Amino acid sequence: MSASGSGRVRPGEVLLSTVATVSWAFLAMAGVAALGLHLVGADGAGALGPMTAAAVVLAVGGFVTPSGDVEAFGLTGVQAHSAVDIAPLGISLVGALLLGGVFVRSLRGAGAVIGRAELAARAGAVVLLFLLVLAGLTWAGNDTVTIDASTLGVTGKPEQRGGLLEKLPGELGDIADIGSGLLPDRIERLIDAKAAVGFTVEAGRSVLGGAVWVVAVLLIALLVARRAPVPRGLEAAHRTVRPAASALCGVLVLAVGAGLAAALYAAIGDDHPRLVLGAALLGAPNGVWLGVPLGLFVPWHGGASGALVRVLPDPLDDLLANRNDEPITVARLAELDGRVWLLMVGCVLMILAAGVLTAVRTPVGRARRAGFVGRCALWLGIVTALALPLLCRLTGVSAGASLSVLGFDAFGAGIELHGGGAAAWALGAGWGAAAGAAGALAAWATGAAGGRASGLALDSTPHDGSAPHDGTTPYDGPATTK
Repeated sequence: MSASGSGRVRPGEVLLSTVATVSWAFLAMAGVAALGLHLVGADGAGALGPMTAAAVVLAVGGFVTPSGDVEAFGLTGVQAHSAVDIAPLGISLVGALLLGGVFVRSLRGAGAVIGRAELAARAGAVVLLFLLVLAGLTWAGNDTVTIDASTLGVTGKPEQRGGLLEKLPGELGDIADIGSGLLPDRIERLIDAKAAVGFTVEAGRSVLGGAVWVVAVLLIALLVARRAPVPRGLEAAHRTVRPAASALCGVLVLAVGAGLAAALYAAIGDDHPRLVLGAALLGAPNGVWLGVPLGLFVPWHGGASGALVRVLPDPLDDLLANRNDEPITVARLAELDGRVWLLMVGCVLMILAAGVLTAVRTPVGRARRAGFVGRCALWLGIVTALALPLLCRLTGVSAGASLSVLGFDAFGAGIELHGGGAAAWALGAGWGAAAGAAGALAAWATGAAGGRASGLALDSTPHDGSAPHDGTTPYDGPATTK
């Protein structure tokens, strides 16, 4: 390896940095997954180890298939079936931050430019080791959990007045009298049975999904890392896409931090603080990043039924309860709770903050005000146009579960949430361009434009002979350019 990016690769150094990158990422993801599952009480139904492995696999783009059966009174043909398509983004975010952060840090020794062969070798080694560890988790993430029907709110225990069994005689009418009233009694015995539901990680699909995930994380890390070298010929990225990408990524991560702080505050006065904290650890980015496109007027569609309605925040639960393909907008939610407009205010302030950060991190060079504003608007618009559809894809939810016994539906639940991809792209481009322009004008007016540009960005900025530039300090463009 050389400072000039000659392409010489030291195998020992590559191996050590690869092991550090992958091990730190998986250790952090496993720790967050185990702690979150323990806090929500998931380890009360099954072994924590396999559930942690399955959760990590889901977090990195893997696939878990639940299946199982129930035996009651010797009946056959009893099957439990469910389908889940949701990633615990709290685990994903921790893994992505460590994987990408350690990886780009290992590149800094190459200097300002890194050889393409060296970059490919380092990234390829990380991808290979990541997939090997993931393959091990697909083997470990298989287990069986026990679902007790009495815990699902469908029984009629004395302390649970209003349960399903109390309503059966009235709901069944004359049918309840068949066999001298034995039908409700038989159903009571049936739904009091316990279901043994297993979950299995699909190895092939999970490794393929993990490959897509780790490559995407490394690419995003290279776009965001303002002080990491790039191959020769791509130096323009330092002053174009990287300031905008790092700004938007920074405010999105900061928004998750605010969501975690809000969850901590809510847990203090809640009757079940462990459940609140565990859910926040596992899914805070899911909720926060779902709210970002929604607050920027990206339309969503969805519906919910059964017990899963209760996991939705207010007033989303009221809007979607027992409905399918319901349009979700800020205006419709505000009709149920006027405080929803604060979501829009927060999202607008967030994207404006990204615009200011973009301007502060973009070198001015010899650009005039109009050119500088246009450059910031262009690149933040492009980055946001790509980011909003990605957020919609990451936070989309498709989950359902049911336990059917000889055609009798003992319990059922489902939830669907999907954002509009085309609308997200168009609105992202518009919001990003507007925020980039506004942030650039504000930074130019205050003299802060380019004040936090990285050394690599300054070195890659064209300058004429009238203003020598050593690449170590920000160029004072706004103060001297007319």
